[in-house]
Amino acid sequence: IMATARSLHNILKRQQHFLNKVHSTGLARGFANKSDEGWLSSMFAHKVDARKDAHSNLLSKKDTSNLYKIQFHNVKPECMEAYNKMSDEVQKELHRDADYPCEVVGSWNTWCGEQDQAVHLWRYSGGYPALTECLRKLNRNMAYLAFRKERSKMLISRCNQLLLEFSFWNEPAPRSGPNVYELRTYQLVPGTMIEWGNNWARAIKYRQENNEAVGGFFTQIGELYVVHHLWAYKDLQSRQETRNAAWLKEGWDVNVHYTMPLIQKMESRIMIPMEHSPLQ
Repeated sequence: IMATARSLHNILKRQQHFLNKVHSTGLARGFANKSDEGWLSSMFAHKVDARKDAHSNLLSKKDTSNLYKIQFHNVKPECMEAYNKMSDEVQKELHRDADYPCEVVGSWNTWCGEQDQAVHLWRYSGGYPALTECLRKLNRNMAYLAFRKERSKMLISRCNQLLLEFSFWNEPAPRSGPNVYELRTYQLVPGTMIEWGNNWARAIKYRQENNEAVGGFFTQIGELYVVHHLWAYKDLQSRQETRNAAWLKEGWDVNVHYTMPLIQKMESRIMIPMEHSPLQ
């Protein structure tokens, strides 16, 4: 230990001598951003830019307090038809009841991607208090509890995530069909959500002409640093033409270039709306 300390002391003395010589000869301009003691600290310290607000507050809409939930249900193949019918009945009942501050934005069956899968997107008007209120009321709703018990017999697995919507995306609104929907899911490198948002705030303008942009969301609870982009197309041929057209617009390639290094994993689902889905 003593030998190591003496060695480090000698290195520091030589570094100090070098810096004094640089300053005395007028060459310090090239080292204007380095202090005498900054050399050692730069070896061990990593400066972090301080932020004055949470990422979610910087990226999400300020004029609404909507919270979203996305559900992924993997259904037993032989139960898919019964599952869709039962989901239709329960969602309609919840929509008719004004006492529940929630609504289904869209319900789909995955067509290309993981098979025998249902995807539901819910909106809670009022944020986390609305979610808590809904859960409390549903836990006292005997019909809903019976539905959940019956539904559990049809499922292989299920998961959900709580989401906020990006401030620069459209808010999902009911639309007529027929359409196919694409849910593109991105697992980002932790710490890159702000950079992703800054790039897509510019990139979204290249994808608005055909009204294909439905909604953009990022996770708050569940698997973190996950982004979901939801798109609507007339059919798969329209999807291909719309995506190809974006590459002809100056600036789109730049945004893709800067966002690709932020992605750890990405997935695309092509989904067909269920009969009762507000997004058709």
